[in-house]
Amino acid sequence: MQFLPTSALRLSAIACVSLTAALTGCSAKKPTSEVVVAPMGVTGTNGSAYYDGGALVNNSAAVVNAANASSMGDVVYFGFDSSDIDAQGQAVLSQQAQFLQANPNARVVIAGHTDERGSREYNMALGERRARAAQNYLTSQGIAADRTEAVSYGEEQPADPGHDEAAWAKNRRAVLSY
Repeated sequence: MQFLPTSALRLSAIACVSLTAALTGCSAKKPTSEVVVAPMGVTGTNGSAYYDGGALVNNSAAVVNAANASSMGDVVYFGFDSSDIDAQGQAVLSQQAQFLQANPNARVVIAGHTDERGSREYNMALGERRARAAQNYLTSQGIAADRTEAVSYGEEQPADPGHDEAAWAKNRRAVLSY
């Protein structure tokens, strides 16, 4: 019976230390900025097969101004099996370049999309070429490459779920988002 008080005392001390450590470790930290997480499973500009989900930090001014950027047009459409930017697409990208020049802290993600025709691998590569074409156009307009990110969704996120030429034309696109 001599050991019972000592072991009970040890058990109480361990419980108190554990409880203190657990409560101290659960302190909450306030986030310092808004974080937008890129989607998983998309082809990235870093040369990897799939972009594994990074984060872009936006300040509130960039988020507010993003509404202005999308109101001037944020979609560039492409022809069948093409990553060439036509005159209408160049006009959209020129306006986006002006927005980016006026907002030097803004960053843009350019998502390339395709219609459903072709293999998944081919469409991911074509979506990547479309996103990079838009990215290269912005770079040619004086926008630093590190302010842009090109990703591909291939056929995975159709704008129109139809299975005809009108739907496919809407799905062959690059979408800019801030």
